Amino acid sequence: MSIVRPLDKYVFSEFWKIFTATAFGFPLLLIVFDVTDNLDKYLAKQLPTRNIALSYLYGLPESMFLILPAAVLFATVFSIGGFTRHSEITAAKASGVSFYRFIAPIFLGAVLASVMGLVISEIAPQANSRKLELLDNQRVTAMSERYNFAYAADAGRVYKVQTLHVQQRIIDGMTVERKGKGPDYPSYVVTAGSARYEGRPRRWKIGEGAMHVLSDSATNVTYRFDSLFDRRFVERPQDLMLSPKAPTDMAFRELGNFINAMERSGADVDQLRVERMLKIVIPVTSVIILLFAAALATSSQRGGAAYGIGVSLGTTLIFMFLIQLMKGLGGNGLIPPEFAAWVPSMLFGVVGAVLFARVKT
Repeated sequence: MSIVRPLDKYVFSEFWKIFTATAFGFPLLLIVFDVTDNLDKYLAKQLPTRNIALSYLYGLPESMFLILPAAVLFATVFSIGGFTRHSEITAAKASGVSFYRFIAPIFLGAVLASVMGLVISEIAPQANSRKLELLDNQRVTAMSERYNFAYAADAGRVYKVQTLHVQQRIIDGMTVERKGKGPDYPSYVVTAGSARYEGRPRRWKIGEGAMHVLSDSATNVTYRFDSLFDRRFVERPQDLMLSPKAPTDMAFRELGNFINAMERSGADVDQLRVERMLKIVIPVTSVIILLFAAALATSSQRGGAAYGIGVSLGTTLIFMFLIQLMKGLGGNGLIPPEFAAWVPSMLFGVVGAVLFARVKT
């Protein structure tokens, strides 16, 4: 006997059609609004039409990441609402299929949406970086010096610089930190009084300093050096003048490395910790929101499109309000940052579980 029945395929296809239309439709609608507002600005900067079009393509992952829970909500409310209005759920129950078994394909769709969200959360930062390059938004500041900043680079490295002189191409006082993975790929900290961008090819020559190699928690080997070249330190002086990356422009691990480095330097990282945890919370919420939406969709036998839209939009607005509220509370240290990120999903999960348990099966 096959586990997947024609009814399962039908339920899944109805859910997935609405989910796909919402997941792609909302970002496309945002693109239309953005083009209307910013096209004159892009043309004034004489950006090629190809760059403008590609920038919106690269911006899709970030928009889709934020909209996935809402897409699951809309798809669940409208698909189950349609099944209810056409008495298909009643017919299934009469055939011995419980409500829980009937919506099992929708649950599978929500799980797939969560996995998709986790994948997109890792793709979006690179795509967003490419978008900014195409729109020429990463401009060097007019100043020729920058003081006391941290710069997150590739391969988990973080530079902490006291003073950068762009015109002279030198750095006064710097620390390079890299998070390792064990004895075969140890962590290290390089401290030096200065560095100079020179040579052919151009690269940074780090002046006299020390390298501390941390292969494990009990071992700390220190090497003194007169000078050294870091093959991965390829950023130009003007590159280091760019605005620091936003949390949305960093993947989960990269943001974690940046938070650790900033924390060791004494910076307040609560807001960053909330943003990092949201990279997991938002995709997982797609499954949690299913319980809430499924119960709401069956609460009105006569609910039409207006009912579905009202419920979906109202729930989305409440959820987004809670996210912003928890960002403020967690970012200011009033509650633990990681816990703050989970609070909206936990509230919706509890309410959804109670409502879901009351649905007549």
